[in-house]
Amino acid sequence: MSLEIKLGDRIAKVELLAESGNQIKIMVDNNEYDLDCYQVEKGIYSILFKGRSYNVELIDTISPKKYSVNTFYHSYDAEIIDAETKYLQARTGGDLEDEQSTIISPMPGKVVKIPVKLGDEVKKGDTLIIVSAMKMESEYKAGKDGTISEIFVEEEDTIKANQALIHIE
Repeated sequence: MSLEIKLGDRIAKVELLAESGNQIKIMVDNNEYDLDCYQVEKGIYSILFKGRSYNVELIDTISPKKYSVNTFYHSYDAEIIDAETKYLQARTGGDLEDEQSTIISPMPGKVVKIPVKLGDEVKKGDTLIIVSAMKMESEYKAGKDGTISEIFVEEEDTIKANQALIHIE
C-alpha cells in the first residue's frame, strides 16, 4: 500500500512494506524504517524506533482524510493524498471545495461573536466568526466567496478543537 501524506508544506511518499503484529516496516521517501507501533487507545499510538519511544496522537477532523497530529513537542496538520484525492484535485484544478468551505476551530475556546447569519452572501476575506482562546481573540475569515449555509455554534458557546463552526456553499 502506497500513498502520500501532506504535513504542512511537505508531501512525503509513504509505503507499507511489511506488517506482523505491532512490527511494521515502512518506506518514507525511499528511506526504510522498522517500527514497533502499538495503539494505546483510540487515536493514541506508542512508537518505538531505534530504541527511542515516541507518543503520537491522531485527532480526526471534519474530513475523513485529514488529521491533527500531536507529539510531545510538535503539532501538525496531516492530509492523506490517495488516488481519490488526486483524481478530485485534477478534476477541480487542484482546488477541493472542502478546503475552504467549512471554518474549523484549531483549538478549544469560546465563541465571542458571529457577525454573519444564515443566507448571508460573503466574499473571500470577510470575517465570519470571532473565537477567544488562551486569552486571545481570533477572527476566522471566509476562504472563498459564497453563501452561509450552516452555522453550527452560537455566540457564547464553548467549542472543542477541530469543531466545525460555519459552512459556506
